[in-house]
Amino acid sequence: MESNNDMTQGSEGQKQQGWEREVIEKLALAAVTEQRKARHWSIFFKLLLFFYLVAVFVVAMYPSIKKDMDVSGGEGHTAVIDVVGVIAEDKPASFEKISQGLRDAAKDKNTKGIILRINSPGGSPVQSDYIFHEIRQVKQEFPNLPIISVVSDICASGGYYVASATDKIYVNEASLIGSIGVVINGFGFVETLEKMGVERRTLTAGDHKAMLDPFLPVNELETRHMQTLLNQVHKQFIDAVKKGRGDRLKETPDMFSGLVWTGKEGVSLGLADDFGSDKFVAKNVIGAEKLVNFTPSERIMDRLFGKLGTSFGQAVSAAFTRWDMR
Repeated sequence: MESNNDMTQGSEGQKQQGWEREVIEKLALAAVTEQRKARHWSIFFKLLLFFYLVAVFVVAMYPSIKKDMDVSGGEGHTAVIDVVGVIAEDKPASFEKISQGLRDAAKDKNTKGIILRINSPGGSPVQSDYIFHEIRQVKQEFPNLPIISVVSDICASGGYYVASATDKIYVNEASLIGSIGVVINGFGFVETLEKMGVERRTLTAGDHKAMLDPFLPVNELETRHMQTLLNQVHKQFIDAVKKGRGDRLKETPDMFSGLVWTGKEGVSLGLADDFGSDKFVAKNVIGAEKLVNFTPSERIMDRLFGKLGTSFGQAVSAAFTRWDMR
């Protein structure tokens, strides 16, 4: 009886061990299968990331590649540089970008002429003056290279400052040009705080450090001082226009008053030379119908890696912050 019980217990033990082994094998097989799936997905996402980066790289480099292909074609072309929007240091129409475009275009052996395609309401007098003198400098270095302004909608204030440095200015009859003047804007809120029951506290070292403070009454001395500064910048603007346009100007009492004129009036006043688009000027004035844009632009890769760098820096900073707080 005991031997039979032992055999029965042994058989049951073997069955139990066989069941456990089977479960363990299934679990191991499932783990291996999951690892294979995870590895496959990992490879898939890595390939996806690789192709994405390749696509980004191609898109980022396409403008440069296209321009190189266009420029290296061996044919003469007209270089185009866009002066669009507000002229300021941190804008597309800055001295740095326009200067780079001018230099790149002038040094290209296939460039037969340069068009500044202007659509700007103006901006910084300093940036405008920098561009003005850069154009004249390029003219000195490349005397046989025509540089022509073509105005679309508007070429006012600093925009016209820039245009006056070029050999000729072409406009549309409906274009707006001129605004040869300087302005500084402000507001006065002298009684506003009192009516609102707000007490303002300002400390300065220097009698005029809070000059043009909108919450203080007008100071005649400061007003005269600022007007003198504006007059000096205005004279600099006028001198630049006269130097650039020369005897083509038909001066009137209000020519330098800040008024704007249509392109048609501008031609009659000598503020512009003739009518025509960029394609017209390239074909009929410069003699190279093919247009190649030399306007510098921010590359997508630079923008992408700049954002990645910022995100990485923020992550590192957050990690150190959390560590310091422990």
